Amino acid sequence: MNLEKTIKNIRASCNNYVDPDLVATVIHDNYYMGSNNITELDQFDINLSDSFEEKILKILKHENVFLNIGMYAFIPLINECDIYSTQDYNFKLSPEEFEKYANEKERLFGILIKKDSSDYIIGSCDLCGCSIDAAFKEIEPSDFEFYRKLKEIIDGKIIY
Repeated sequence: MNLEKTIKNIRASCNNYVDPDLVATVIHDNYYMGSNNITELDQFDINLSDSFEEKILKILKHENVFLNIGMYAFIPLINECDIYSTQDYNFKLSPEEFEKYANEKERLFGILIKKDSSDYIIGSCDLCGCSIDAAFKEIEPSDFEFYRKLKEIIDGKIIY
């Protein structure tokens, strides 16, 4: 994955569901969230004149970074899922799929890029990163529609 181009591509298309300056979140090794205001970080040799992408690349040498690609919400009464990104999706889930993935809260989804690499994991973060227990959670790969749709959206954002 070309990290700089991927970050730029994700950030360029996110203004309809998230502030472009809040598209990236620091994720510590224990998967709990750190800062989501990359533009204000002054550690990791970040300079005010660095581009957003340069700041993320500097942070990635020391921390994992979550890039937000969209949001999803489950509707328990009808086993349905709404996915919001540059294009919105709504689909019915099988009972097994709903059991595997359903979450009572709306969540942001995207990729966690592992520090000092270009390796990534598809997962989600709490919508409100201000809570003390806000954390990244991997979305377990499967052949279910929910995972396939998230992977399809994410694959469309990654540049190699």
